Amino acid sequence: MAIREALAFGQALYDRRIALGLSAAELARRAAMTEDEIECIEEGGTAPSVVLLRHLAAALDADVRLTAGHGIGSLWFEGRAA
Repeated sequence: MAIREALAFGQALYDRRIALGLSAAELARRAAMTEDEIECIEEGGTAPSVVLLRHLAAALDADVRLTAGHGIGSLWFEGRAA
C-alpha cells in the first residue's frame, strides 16, 4: 500500500508540474527544496505526508484532493479557482 501511495503522490506532482509548464528545478525553487528531492518524489521514492502535501500544494498554487483508493489517481493537485 505504501508503494502505491508513493507512486500516486509522484504522479500527481508530476502531472501538476507539467500542467503548469514548470521544470523540476523551478518547482524545487518554489518549494525551497532540491531538484533531486522533487525528482525522488516524482519517481515514487517518497511517501506522502500531510506536511509535505501542504507544502507542495502551496508551491503549486493548488489544493490536494484524495480519494479512498491508494493507487494512481487517488491523489491529485487541483488548481485553485480564481
